[in-house]
Amino acid sequence: MDLNRIVVDPKILVGKPIIRGTRLSVDFILDLMAQGWSEAEILRNYPNSLKGKILRHVWRYACVSYPIRKSIHA
Repeated sequence: MDLNRIVVDPKILVGKPIIRGTRLSVDFILDLMAQGWSEAEILRNYPNSLKGKILRHVWRYACVSYPIRKSIHA
């Protein structure tokens, strides 16, 4: 898996995972998606920071790095 587009630098956003070359954190992008923003809306609002299929890298990073903390039982 190619995760080199997501980096952690203690000097940027206190070491939160960010998209390389930006100050946009993975958490911020995931929050936008949780609020209902589409991929097209995110790319349209951050055209200089996000290129191509960067959101795929955000999802992959989140799936690998963020554990599920709570189970929901029906």
